[in-house]
Amino acid sequence: MTFGWASHAKDSVACGQRGHADAAGHIIPSLVKNFFVSLTSGSRLGPYEIVSPLGAGGMGEVYRARDSKLKRDVAVKVLPDAFVRDTDRLARFEREAQLLASLNHPNIAQIHGLEDGGGYHALVMELVDGPTLQEILGAQRGAMRLEEALPIAKQIAEALEAAHEQGIVHRDLKPANIKVRHDGTVKVLDFGLAKALEPGARPDITQSPTLASPAMTQAGIILGTAAYMSPEQAKGKPVDRRSDVWAFGCVLYEMITGCQTFQGESVPEVLAGVIERDPDWRHLPAALPVRLQDLLRRCLEKDPRKRRRDIGDVRIEIEQALSDPPQMAAPVADQTSSRHARLAWIVATILAVALAGAIARPYLAAPTESLETRVDISTPETPEGSALAISPDGRRLVFVAFRNGQPQLYLRSLDADTAQPLSGTEGARLAFWSPDSRSIGFFDGSQLKRIDVTGGLVQSVSSAVPGVGGTWGPDGVILFAPGLQGPLFRVPAAGGTPVAATTLAAGQSSHQSPVFLPGGRQFLFYASGTSDARGIYVGSLDSGETARLTDADTNGVYAAPGWLMFGRQGALVARRFDPARRELSGDPVIVVASVALAGGNGTRAAVSVSATGVVAYRIGGTNPSQLAWFDRSGKALGTIGEPDRAALVNVSLSPDGRVAAVQRTVESNSDIWLIDSARTTRFTSDPSTEFFPMWSPDGTRLSFTSNKAGEWGLSQRASSGAGTDEVLFASPPLKFPADWSPDGRFLLYVEVSPTTGNDLWALPMEGDRKPFPFLTTSFATTWGQFSPDGRWVAYQSNESGRYEIYARPFPGPGGQSTVSTSGGVYPRWSPDGKELFYLAPDGKLMAAPVAVTGGTLNAAAPVALFQTRIVGGGASIVGNRQQYDVASDGRFLINVTTESAPRPITLILNWQGSR
Repeated sequence: MTFGWASHAKDSVACGQRGHADAAGHIIPSLVKNFFVSLTSGSRLGPYEIVSPLGAGGMGEVYRARDSKLKRDVAVKVLPDAFVRDTDRLARFEREAQLLASLNHPNIAQIHGLEDGGGYHALVMELVDGPTLQEILGAQRGAMRLEEALPIAKQIAEALEAAHEQGIVHRDLKPANIKVRHDGTVKVLDFGLAKALEPGARPDITQSPTLASPAMTQAGIILGTAAYMSPEQAKGKPVDRRSDVWAFGCVLYEMITGCQTFQGESVPEVLAGVIERDPDWRHLPAALPVRLQDLLRRCLEKDPRKRRRDIGDVRIEIEQALSDPPQMAAPVADQTSSRHARLAWIVATILAVALAGAIARPYLAAPTESLETRVDISTPETPEGSALAISPDGRRLVFVAFRNGQPQLYLRSLDADTAQPLSGTEGARLAFWSPDSRSIGFFDGSQLKRIDVTGGLVQSVSSAVPGVGGTWGPDGVILFAPGLQGPLFRVPAAGGTPVAATTLAAGQSSHQSPVFLPGGRQFLFYASGTSDARGIYVGSLDSGETARLTDADTNGVYAAPGWLMFGRQGALVARRFDPARRELSGDPVIVVASVALAGGNGTRAAVSVSATGVVAYRIGGTNPSQLAWFDRSGKALGTIGEPDRAALVNVSLSPDGRVAAVQRTVESNSDIWLIDSARTTRFTSDPSTEFFPMWSPDGTRLSFTSNKAGEWGLSQRASSGAGTDEVLFASPPLKFPADWSPDGRFLLYVEVSPTTGNDLWALPMEGDRKPFPFLTTSFATTWGQFSPDGRWVAYQSNESGRYEIYARPFPGPGGQSTVSTSGGVYPRWSPDGKELFYLAPDGKLMAAPVAVTGGTLNAAAPVALFQTRIVGGGASIVGNRQQYDVASDGRFLINVTTESAPRPITLILNWQGSR
């Protein structure tokens, strides 16, 4: 077992109380209230309609607003009246804002423009939902875990690095100006606005932005936060990017210690500490790697000449720390480094004892008080971070990870050192345990299956396409969600005919992720749908009545005694829950600040709880991906766009090879985005879900899946973005566009059938547009593509027991020809139609020469072109299309992962939420 670098027990050196808002230099809301002009809901600033207030600070009041032109939500920051009356400062602010608007980076909140009217001047910015780092630290009640802190710190450094390269210094970096979205993406706010709003015209700050500005004194407003100012800034000396390095050091120190770097009862006292005192290094965790200790000391050098000069070097140090072994302990060179070796051994032993105690506690006669402890378990790379489950007895963990390029179940006994793959579970998803901890249920292709842990026997229980969660009751009943639409079903664990267990209510589109409550008659489930209908519900096998417990972003799990855990704004939270009364009570308690999400728009949280109280979860965030060009030898030829931490999938290349359409999920909403060499732009912005983009042969249109019409439909829109969406065809089954015929007459699509699984259908683009089946089987047949002459369709099917590549004439008749030989997914034709490319299970890009003789397509032996780092490897991931495309000149555009280190599974032993 690989343990985390430290437990979450309190540090032996206690931190002082966090400074009060006024003592630390934060805005005092009661003073702000009368200083700013206020807007009400429904007010307008140009094309922006005010929706609701978001907050106020020294730089203005902030509102959520709706952009009536681009149909998106934005943040509108209304400038204080004192600034607006100062024409010189306003002009300088506008010039500065124009410069700041040039910052285009995934970790920097984008400035969209300036608006004025009705006596108001406002800055229009990207709306970033999610908690600020200040809110996360406040809720954390102690230090963040290193695995959570370092990815955040790395993204902050990347944002600063991008700004510094443009000559822009933040000047007011602090946790309140850093937001962390639910997907783990960090957004740094208010770049350079301290400079833009300062009263003097000089480029350097001669008056600290944290001290009261003359123009603001009467209102009592303080700009910035004293605790994060560099010594030279506090002294009124010129400020450069080294001040940002100092502030970054303060933020990183606070994340890993839980203490502000400099504290005091008043602003002067805080500033005195900044100028005169060193940080209290005793607060650093004993197991903190030496690399990070040295980095903090270099960032917090009071003399800027000795300080780290370049934030890019800081970012590199953090990346190297992230690539260190998972235990994050200081390296041991040899046996002579006995002190460090003994310390690491002692920490591991303590955590091992804590783990053993937590497992054994239900069987001991005299329970004892134990500290809450969190330990990490490293896993191979996984296609779906939410696919994990702790056994009811708290002794075993099952999860999905890649093996030979395919998803497979791995079983880890918590008293063992390694996890073992379970034979017969290739392609498995979303495992769940039997109540006796002896068997595991899971989804595989179009089937719900079970496997006995000891004997390894795999049995089919029911059909399920694609299967979005299950739970196993003590009475031998499995409750499961067979697809992305419709109610829950129940079936005997030994197999049988499924029977509906719930009924969709008005506004609901699906019931998913069921979890039995103690007793095995009541259960939790998540309902997707409209905002007033979605959320966590409780139902019963004994009646059809359900009750809504709460609105939520994700499914919920039960944690004894009497807690409901679920996802909210990216965090995993818990509330008191009385199953008998079906009621929640009390305020939410944050279990972890960022939890991994999956499923549709991120409605499934990566969390599982045993009956003994052990909590298992993965932290949130996704590895960045990048669209990159390669030739057929695997040589890199350049990139399109920037590395992206959003869930970027399902690539479709325009016919001219200049623009990639992708599916990108931001703030739990999937939309179509366009990426070219110059920019990344949103193509759809409706609150409904749009995904699976596909270019028309002439490049003038994009087709995609949308549920805007209330049921899943195929839509299209001009690729220029002009006009509105046109619904081509809509019906209840879920469907995805797969390809457009070269002459533009047919749109090939995948339909998810509750009876036959994934099938291929064709939609005529002329006449009555009545779709007809191209290939319907009892197997999963999907992701077809037309040959360049339109006479053949290549596709993947699992009829042999694994996915292989086949081809058959379009529209028929004619039999199929086998193309791949050892497994394959995601076929793409070469521009001349003489080769079929596909991905092998290990992620290699394969090429099979094909030729048509006498009306039969014959494929020669495929050859491996090169090993890819493609998103998803060589596995057929439910909900994803191919992650690559082929240009007309033969180049390959591939969605590659730029980081592959999987996030560990964290176990919480003796969770303290109930104490």
